[in-house]
Amino acid sequence: MAFVFRPRLLDALQGYDRTRLIADIGAGLTVAVVALPLAMAFAIASGLKPEAGIFTTIIAGFLVALLGGSRVQIGGPAGAFIVIVYGIVQQYGVANLIIATALSGVLLFAMGLFRLGTLVRFIPVAVITGFTNGIAVLIALSQVKDFLGLRVAQMPADFFGILSTVWQQLHTTNGWALGVALASLAVIALWQHWMPSLGARAPFSGKLNTVPGAIVALALSTIVVALFKLPVETIGSRFGGIPGELPAFALPDFSWESARFVLMPAITLALLGAIESLLCARVADGIIGDRHDPNQELMAQGIANFVVPFLGGMPATGTIARTVTNVKSGATSPVAGMVHAVVLLAVILVAAPLASSIPLACLAAILLHVAWNMGEWRAFVHLRRYRGTYRATLLAVFLLTVVFDLTVAVQVGILAACATFIYRMAALTRAEPLALADAPPGVAAWRMSGALFFGSATALETVQDALPAPHAGTGALVLDLGGVIYMDSTGAGTLQTLLQACRQRGLQVHLAALAGQPLDMARRIGLLEAGGAALHADLAAALAAAPGAKA
Repeated sequence: MAFVFRPRLLDALQGYDRTRLIADIGAGLTVAVVALPLAMAFAIASGLKPEAGIFTTIIAGFLVALLGGSRVQIGGPAGAFIVIVYGIVQQYGVANLIIATALSGVLLFAMGLFRLGTLVRFIPVAVITGFTNGIAVLIALSQVKDFLGLRVAQMPADFFGILSTVWQQLHTTNGWALGVALASLAVIALWQHWMPSLGARAPFSGKLNTVPGAIVALALSTIVVALFKLPVETIGSRFGGIPGELPAFALPDFSWESARFVLMPAITLALLGAIESLLCARVADGIIGDRHDPNQELMAQGIANFVVPFLGGMPATGTIARTVTNVKSGATSPVAGMVHAVVLLAVILVAAPLASSIPLACLAAILLHVAWNMGEWRAFVHLRRYRGTYRATLLAVFLLTVVFDLTVAVQVGILAACATFIYRMAALTRAEPLALADAPPGVAAWRMSGALFFGSATALETVQDALPAPHAGTGALVLDLGGVIYMDSTGAGTLQTLLQACRQRGLQVHLAALAGQPLDMARRIGLLEAGGAALHADLAAALAAAPGAKA
């Protein structure tokens, strides 16, 4: 298949006018306001400096909009990556995070290049819901330290280590930090519920609706902490502030000895990034009535993730909250995403010193709110509605994500989902004897339905065990295969074994209604010629051709 690289921007700019440009600029400004606090919070929670999140938002956000396959997708750091990135940083260091992120970019580009974008959608909902909720729990746990203002130099990356450290250091809780965090969380929650209900009853309510609660909480907490000189940790006190320029391109110290350990985390980053970005694009499609190009989107995500780590960034993907904000703010093309990146670049060039006073307790409150909104908690309430295999898969992935490791959780979840699918497909395969009143003596008729594959090959063994004895040299087996929708090489091999058993017993074989992919498979392996079976258009024709049939 020919290689196609065509960013959606090329199509979106056709007929582009001043009205659309103004709408995209307005949307880009709004998204930039939403993205700023999230970018810093995600970076800090991942064990990085706050500027890593901002640089990622600027660089990856611009590249995803410029090269992506969606008209309104906004790229940047996401909460789903926090657990993985934090684990890589703690175990292997920032240099290997750069390698893992770049490698995930290569994998994402390859997935798009080989048109695997549509396959990502086939990952079961139970797996996605399980690790999404698990990640939300881990994000919330990772913020307890700053939310309570605990005096802990370095938090562990594992679940039990976090719980143990928090419990041991609970006596170091900073009441001022806890107060700032609780107040910030209250402002975010009240703003989210109060502003929409205010409607048009108050002046400027339409404009205020576009301001996210996170920005309001960030501004208020920063002013209060600076004005009253509260003893709480800030970005300046921990990280020394945010640089007012983009970093220079830099290569890490590469070592095959250490790089081999980040292969699985890189694969997890690529899979999670692909899932997140394509789900986000599908949500946006549903809102604007469009259809994105998943393969182009993956290639754009790949390029962004390959470039951004060498410029001080972290893994990036499509972000649902910022993309939906972009759509609701009136975005019409990828120009809005590019504007949001340029606006953030202007912010760090002009207002970077102001970020030093932002309290970390407020950022922790913002991430707790993100974690709550990220989780699909109703899925646990509605578990009783689903089959045991669905419940087992979802809970297993959730618990493995929280207690052990996200990489293991995704692997086990997909394996469990595959095993469940194989079991269900095998259960749907049927081999049923046909009771025909006028069937000739020594002629047995069976109807097959479902898929003849490695998981259901035993269905044909049932037919073989019930083969009739030859009746004066006129015995035959009639197989109605009209209900067989798929046949793999194992299924074809089992069918060939059945035909050979019939030939050894002197039984004729008449196959009815074999068509589509099963017929193509049978012809490709020479099954009909080697087995000596006759092929007929339908069951009636096959029965009529059987020995002893009435003319």
